Amino acid sequence: MNKDVIYIDVEDDITAIIGKIKACKENIVALVPPKHVGILQSAVNLRLLDRMASTSHKRLVLITNNQALIGLSSVAGIPVAKNLQSKPEMAEVSALSLDEDDDIIDGSRLSVGELARTADLVTERNEPSEKEISAINIDDKSMSVAALGGAVKKPTKAKTGVKVPNFNTFRKKLFIGIGLAAILIGFLVWAIGFAPAATVIITAGTTPAPVSMTVTLGGNAASDVTKGTIQSETQQTKNDVTVAFTPTGQKDMGVQATGTMKLTRTSVSSAPMSVPVGTSFTDGTHVFLSTQAATLQGTQVGTSGIIQDSATVTVQAQSPGDVYNLPAQAYQSDVSGISAQGSAMSGGTTRIATVVTADDVQKATAQLSGQSTDSIKQQLIKQFASGETVISDSFTANMATPISTPAVNAESTDGKAQLTASVTYSMIGIAKSDLELYLTANLNKQLTGNQNQRIYDDGISKVQLSGYVNNGGVSTVNINSTGQIGPQIDAAQIKDQVKGKILGDVQASIGAIPGVDNVDVKFSYFWVRTVPTNVNKISVEFKLQNG
Repeated sequence: MNKDVIYIDVEDDITAIIGKIKACKENIVALVPPKHVGILQSAVNLRLLDRMASTSHKRLVLITNNQALIGLSSVAGIPVAKNLQSKPEMAEVSALSLDEDDDIIDGSRLSVGELARTADLVTERNEPSEKEISAINIDDKSMSVAALGGAVKKPTKAKTGVKVPNFNTFRKKLFIGIGLAAILIGFLVWAIGFAPAATVIITAGTTPAPVSMTVTLGGNAASDVTKGTIQSETQQTKNDVTVAFTPTGQKDMGVQATGTMKLTRTSVSSAPMSVPVGTSFTDGTHVFLSTQAATLQGTQVGTSGIIQDSATVTVQAQSPGDVYNLPAQAYQSDVSGISAQGSAMSGGTTRIATVVTADDVQKATAQLSGQSTDSIKQQLIKQFASGETVISDSFTANMATPISTPAVNAESTDGKAQLTASVTYSMIGIAKSDLELYLTANLNKQLTGNQNQRIYDDGISKVQLSGYVNNGGVSTVNINSTGQIGPQIDAAQIKDQVKGKILGDVQASIGAIPGVDNVDVKFSYFWVRTVPTNVNKISVEFKLQNG
């Protein structure tokens, strides 16, 4: 509660103080005496001040801790407080005892605190009569506290149940109230000016648009829709594959029999005759081959008759085996015009061994080709690090000529063999951006002449590459997918169209667009019921219902 504070000067007389009290605007007036109490040492003056204040509908409070003044104020019925922040109380008469060492509080050093309304405190005291007060000369300062000491009776205690407000508590409550009000105002500013936002959710119905085309893989060449070529990428890996097999061939690995063959010319001619290496000689069952060449001179006619040339060459059995150890005998040659007489053949032995056959190698090669390539395919797919779509049908395995160990017709000493081949695996992929180029171009052709429709889904997520063909080094593949086409809706236009509207108006406005199936608005907070006028606070979300 507000109050006026009067600081009394030493020079002020009772008339000046009364004038100051009358000039106060507030109902509560706090009197702060000087260090030397001066005019207030008169009990009559205090009574005059209290009476004047009551007549002016004001309440006096004396700010002091001087025991003499406290006693006089008790007699005059004026409440006392130790400072401007303390609770005013009615002093007991015992406070009349003087302590010459106590000083009056210097009011100029005190801060102004809150003073609550004081209740009427009624005390029983012996008051001078109106006649006596009228007879008092207010300028007479000879009436001292000592002169009145014997006449002052002990006042009775103030009536119980009277509560004087606490200034400090009131001040704290005031500050808390101001703080809460500031918080409330800040919240209202945020809730009204910054918090409102809205999301317009538009559910649009779309229709499927199938896409199917055949394109030529162009390798590193850039994609060209007009030429029907699309850029492709090939990934390769090279591995050595091995398969073990059991040889099944049987072969005589013994020593071949050897001997000599005497060749005699039988044809009559002057021209020489050549017998090359590898000329065969047989007795009808066994075959021997010459390991030396021979030349038989032409026929000569002498006194003794016709003379034919002869020569001896070494021979070796065509195959190993002791069956070729034959006695000396005549043989028939594959070269006509000569006769052959063989010596005894010897040295032939028989040893049957397991060898690799061509059929064994052919079967092992089939096993190599039939090995699982799943892990190789996965390895190649991982090599497409940029998210390319892989053409599964393009997987190829180019196998070099397999090598058998031991070789064909060679002996397997342990009855085992192994076939090894180097295989180059490859797979082709197409970049997502190139596929989207073709899909979009195809869908745009379908939209020709229909300006109210647009592409909502180009079908890249459902694209399939099939029918891969490599014909003479030219590769083609089929691109198949299904896109989605729906109504043409501009987000910026939608924001401008719905700003400042309530839910019903938004639904009526946007729902009128062809192809829109449903419209909903999500507001940022429960108290928001209108779309903001600031388009930056509006977002548009599309949901598709694919046909």
